[in-house]
Amino acid sequence: MAQHNLYPHVFRPLKIGQTEVRNRIFVPAHTTNYGENNLPSGRHLAYHKARAAGGAGLIIFEGIRVHKSSLGRQQGVNGYEAASIPKFSEIAKAVQGEGSRLFGQILHLGRHIDGNFARMASWSASSIPWTATAPAPHPMTEKEIKLVIGAHADVAANLLEAGLDGIELQLAHGHLLQQFLSPIANERGDKYGGNLENRMRIVLETATAVRQMIGADRTMGVRISADEFVQGGLTLDDMCAVIFKLASAVQLDFVNVSHSAYHGSYTISTQMADMAFSNQQFRYLTEAISTNLNGLERKPVIMSVCRYNRVELAEDMLATGKADMIGMARAHVADPDLVNKAYSGNVEDTVPCIGCNQGCADMLAQSLAISCLTNPRAGKEADWPAPFLQSTKVKKPVLVVGGGPAGMEASGILAERGFSVTLADSHSVLGGTLNWLEKMPLRKEFLQLKKRQMRRLEQHKVNLQLECKVGDDMLEKHQDSHIIWAAGAQAQAQALSSGGVALTLEQALTDPEKLGKKVLMVDHLGTWAVVSVAEFLADIGKQVSLIVPTGIAGWKISIYSSFALKHRLKEKNVQLIPGHRLLDFANGRADIEDLSVHNSTQALLVDSVIAPISGKPNGPPDKDRTILNIGDSVSARTALEAVFEGHETALFLES
Repeated sequence: MAQHNLYPHVFRPLKIGQTEVRNRIFVPAHTTNYGENNLPSGRHLAYHKARAAGGAGLIIFEGIRVHKSSLGRQQGVNGYEAASIPKFSEIAKAVQGEGSRLFGQILHLGRHIDGNFARMASWSASSIPWTATAPAPHPMTEKEIKLVIGAHADVAANLLEAGLDGIELQLAHGHLLQQFLSPIANERGDKYGGNLENRMRIVLETATAVRQMIGADRTMGVRISADEFVQGGLTLDDMCAVIFKLASAVQLDFVNVSHSAYHGSYTISTQMADMAFSNQQFRYLTEAISTNLNGLERKPVIMSVCRYNRVELAEDMLATGKADMIGMARAHVADPDLVNKAYSGNVEDTVPCIGCNQGCADMLAQSLAISCLTNPRAGKEADWPAPFLQSTKVKKPVLVVGGGPAGMEASGILAERGFSVTLADSHSVLGGTLNWLEKMPLRKEFLQLKKRQMRRLEQHKVNLQLECKVGDDMLEKHQDSHIIWAAGAQAQAQALSSGGVALTLEQALTDPEKLGKKVLMVDHLGTWAVVSVAEFLADIGKQVSLIVPTGIAGWKISIYSSFALKHRLKEKNVQLIPGHRLLDFANGRADIEDLSVHNSTQALLVDSVIAPISGKPNGPPDKDRTILNIGDSVSARTALEAVFEGHETALFLES
C-alpha cells in the first residue's frame, strides 16, 4: 500500500494479535442505547455498517453485559442469551463486508445500575454508592465473583462464535472490575481487597479465564482508565503497575488507554470531555502507559482515545510512536465517512464533532438513544436516507427565511437534494445566535457547525439574500415556492418589580465592558446559555454572581459536562446564590428574595443585571398557505433541536 501524502501514519495497515486492520483509526465502544429487549438491533447494524463503509479500520461494539445483574436498562445489550448470537453475527458480517473489523467489549457495570430494571440490587466490591443519589450496592460474595468471572469468559466465546474478530475486556470507567481495583470503591477484607495485589486479583482471574476460553490464537485486549481523576482513587502510577503486571501474566494483544470513572464528581465530566477540554490534555496518559510497557518481550498494540475529533490530531499522535491506533468515537457519530473523506482529501467536507455533548452524552443521561447535534442522521441510517436518495427530477423552488442553524441546515440539505433554494436573513451575516460565540473561547468550537453549514450552502449554490426583511411583497414573489420559516426567537429578559427589564444575553455580549465590574446574573433557562456567559464574564475579569432559583446552575446540562462546569465556575470565583430570585434592580442595587424563607430579602450592590428568559418565537405570518415552521420560531430551545428540525424538514420535503 502506497504511503498517503497527508496522513502517512493513519493509513498504514496494522496487525492486532491475529486481526489485520486496514488503517489506524478505530471506533471505540460507546453506548448508543439502540438495544431492543437487551439484544442487538437492526439500528445497531445500520449504524455500524455506515461507519465501516466510511473507512474505519476497526469498530468495537459497545459494552456487552455478561450477567443479569449488569443489565441496567432495556436498551443495554447482553451477550449471554443464545438469542444474541445470530444478531451479533449479522452485525459482524455487515461490518466485515465493508472491509472493517469488529471487536466486542465485555463488561459488568457493577454499582452503576440502580437495580430497578432487573429488580435486584446492583453488585460491587463493597457497599459504596457511586454517587450521592445512587443506592448502595450489594458487596459480592466469593461465589458471585467466580460466577461473574466465568460469565465474562462465556460471553467472549459467544461473540467469537457469532463471528466477531476479537474481544475487549472492560477494566475502565469505574465499572465492576475497576471498582475492585480502586481503593475508593473497595474496602473488602478478604483476598479481593486491601493491597493492590489483592484488589487486582479479580482482574487477573477474569483476563486469564477469557484468554483460556478463547485460546491464544484469537485477539484479546483490555480497556483501562489510566487515571481515575478522583482524590484517593487510582493514579497513573497505579495503573502503570497494574497493566504491566497484567500484560506480563496474560497474553494481551492490545491496551486501549482511556481515563476517568463513573463517579459523582469532576471525573465523569472528563470521560467524554466536551469542548472546554483539548485533546492535548489527555495524551500524556497514553504516552506514560506506552513507555511503561516498553520493557515487555511482546508489547501490546497501544490505542489512544479522547477528543480526537479531527484526523490530523490522530496523525500527529501516531507520529510520536506512543500510540498505534487512535479512537474516534464522537467524531464517527458526527460523520461516519470521516476516514474516507480524509483519505480522498475532502476533509473539509467532514461533518464536525464540536464536543458539545448535547446529542450524544446528554441523551445517554436521559436513557435515550444517542443522536448528534451536527449530524441528526446518527442512529437513523436505516430510516433517513442520504439526501441524494430523496432526489426527484422536477422540484418546486424553496424560500427559507432565517439564516441561523435551522435555516442553514434546511437550505443546505434541500440544495444537496437538487432544489433551487433562496435563503433570506435580515442580518448581514449568517449564523443567528451562534455568532455571539465568537466572543467566547470555551464555546467557539460551535462555530465549526456554522462553517460546515456555510460550506454546504456554497457547494450547492444556495442563493443568499442578506440584510433582507421578509414581508408580504417577498412572500408574494415566492408564492409558487415552498416556504420554510426559521426566523428564530426574540431575546427576552425578566421584568423587574419597578417596571424595568433586566439585560438579555445579547445585550450583555454586545459590549461587555459597559457591564461594569460587578455583574449579577439569573439562570432561568438551565441550559448552557447563561452559565457559559457567566464563565466568559469571569474570564475577562468580572466579579460574577449567579442566582439559581432551582438550586442548580445549568440544571439541564448532563453530568458528562456539568461537574466540570461547576469545577470551573468555582475556580473562577463565580458566586452561586441558589434558591433565590431576583425582584428588582435600580441605581446599583439588586433586591433578591430567599425562596425557602417567608419575607426574606436582601440587597446586593452590583453594576448590572443579566436575567434572560425564554425567547419569544418569531413565528410565520398567518397566511392562507402552508408555511413550514422550524427551530426557535416554533419554540425557543437549543441548536440541537434547530438543526434536527431543519435537517428533517429538508430531507422529506416533497416537490
